[in-house]
Amino acid sequence: MKTVSIQEAEENLSQLVDEAANGEPFVIARAGKPLVTVVAVDEAAAPEVTGPRKRRIGFLKGQFFIPEDMDKALDKAIEDLFYGARDRGCCRIPIF
Repeated sequence: MKTVSIQEAEENLSQLVDEAANGEPFVIARAGKPLVTVVAVDEAAAPEVTGPRKRRIGFLKGQFFIPEDMDKALDKAIEDLFYGARDRGCCRIPIF
């Protein structure tokens, strides 16, 4: 597999992309260290790259259960956060 520097890739991008599209992938390196591999996109293997994905509304429906009273346990805790310090007489919070 051919390795090119970032500068070479910038100068010859069109030619390199054509080569990759024709089945000749290449590596772009910086200071001799490989950074990325450029390969042609196979439409069947990577459909999310080749076009917009369909939104799947409701795909998790029925996958988990949320009880109707899930917030009941939090009511007292939230109330204590707002009013508890005043009732206990400690950590007084000024009320404007």
